Amino acid sequence: MQLWFARGSEVTIREQLVTQIILGILSDDLRPGQRLPSTRELARRFRLHPNTVSAGYRQLERERWVEFRHGSGVYVRNEKPAVPPSSALALDQMIAALFRSVRDLGVPLTTVRSRLRQWLELQPPDHFLLIEPDEDLRRILAAEIRQAVTFPVQSCSLEECPKIPTGAIPVVLPNRIAAVRQALPEATDILTLQVRSVPTSLAGWLPAPTGTLIGIASGWPNFLKLARTILHAAGFHPDALIFRDTRKATWQRGLQQTAAVVCDSVTATELPAGCRAIPFPLLSESSIAELQRYHEFIIRPIESL
Repeated sequence: MQLWFARGSEVTIREQLVTQIILGILSDDLRPGQRLPSTRELARRFRLHPNTVSAGYRQLERERWVEFRHGSGVYVRNEKPAVPPSSALALDQMIAALFRSVRDLGVPLTTVRSRLRQWLELQPPDHFLLIEPDEDLRRILAAEIRQAVTFPVQSCSLEECPKIPTGAIPVVLPNRIAAVRQALPEATDILTLQVRSVPTSLAGWLPAPTGTLIGIASGWPNFLKLARTILHAAGFHPDALIFRDTRKATWQRGLQQTAAVVCDSVTATELPAGCRAIPFPLLSESSIAELQRYHEFIIRPIESL
């Protein structure tokens, strides 16, 4: 995983480290079970104080992003579920395994057929339901999903989880999955969205240009915070960046003097005329593809199987 650190920034080195590792885990740049560099190795590679690296790792452990294994090192927590197979052969194998399991349980075939018939006759899914407690983030993610699929998209908070309507396909970010699973019935199928890789998205803008004024605009406070941290760490000078919170009445002020405006997908449609928008999608390409595959799975005619 690529890391950047800016000395003398208003954002501490520890915060730069913690933020970039969390984003790496969310975007799958750092995979579950992956061993992170040791405190000594990271400090030597980036000329950091070992105490700073150690404090960052301890914060990540407290927040349950990583785990310390005695005598082994620091590892990314939480293994992700394997992607289910999609070929006809794999499907046949799964069905055969189901019948072997129910036979071992002593369940009569007539009961299995009856239960399968009930499942197949349930109302098919008719919309994605984004579950996210942060209202500003929820609005951005819902807009990105609507841009990716023609399937209807609704959204709700965590408090509204137990009241989800029939036909909803819950979709959540990785850091919300535990809370959502706890709130929903055990057998509920939930799609987990992944965050886009920041290093990959920034690659075309590095090294940081000098003498160029860049705007950053969003109605989601964490977008502004993360952008400040990452851009400072990547070498963008603080005086070359102006930040605008779109929830404020005067947020468009000064943006027309910038070379470009880094923004979320919603803000990109609200910029003043003449501004060059650089939308930063939050959802990874793999998540967009998964949503599209799920949509295709639902609407595909049975004759095509």
